[in-house]
Amino acid sequence: MSNSAKVYLIPTVLYEENIEVLPTYILEAIKDCSAFFVENEKTTRRYFKKLWKASLPGQDIVIDDYQWFTIHKAEEEVKKSFIQLLQQGKNIGIVSEAGCPGIADPGQILIEAAQEIRATVKPLVGPSSILLALMASGMNGQSFQFNGYLPIDGLERKNAIKNLESDSYKRNSTQIFIETPYRNNALLKEIIDTCKPETKFCIALDITASTEVIQTKKIKEWKNSIPDIHKRLAIFLLHAS
Repeated sequence: MSNSAKVYLIPTVLYEENIEVLPTYILEAIKDCSAFFVENEKTTRRYFKKLWKASLPGQDIVIDDYQWFTIHKAEEEVKKSFIQLLQQGKNIGIVSEAGCPGIADPGQILIEAAQEIRATVKPLVGPSSILLALMASGMNGQSFQFNGYLPIDGLERKNAIKNLESDSYKRNSTQIFIETPYRNNALLKEIIDTCKPETKFCIALDITASTEVIQTKKIKEWKNSIPDIHKRLAIFLLHAS
């Protein structure tokens, strides 16, 4: 049995200043919601206000007209409230801290619940750093895998890198992963020291920002010019052939 309520997966910007990368129909979806489940309420409120100002000059969103829930806080209670609202026929928006909800994002738990009660889930178009990096890398877009964060422990991380490289070679697959920005340089050194010279490695930095840089080189080429990417937002892609 279907549920008449809708769950809008509302994308947000990767960088605050780049509101123009979002399609205008997102605003209509926001207006159609009664409640929002968000990763960060403060930044989402600021994002909505900026979107309103850009799309509807002279008009402001009335923030307090909506119910607000933070996804990370008391997850079971939040999930319970989410399901109750949907069962009441309320339309809900899910908003990630950056990019698209449900992709490397805690909102996935709520989306799963929405599917279980047969609510309508409507994903909206917006920037995903993972897909944008893959698009620009020149690597295999027919077969790819997102691996999230690699292990922090040095030996475990080195083994993980070797396994990703081996799997990429066997399946002709692009391996995609991320790191906490302040550990970028350490990961980069580990990749260069561990991978084979002919393996291709892409570093995608600050995607959609004015400082965006996306470069793919072989490991042997990166060794000649190792960049300093400390504390920059990055996506890493690896392809062994």
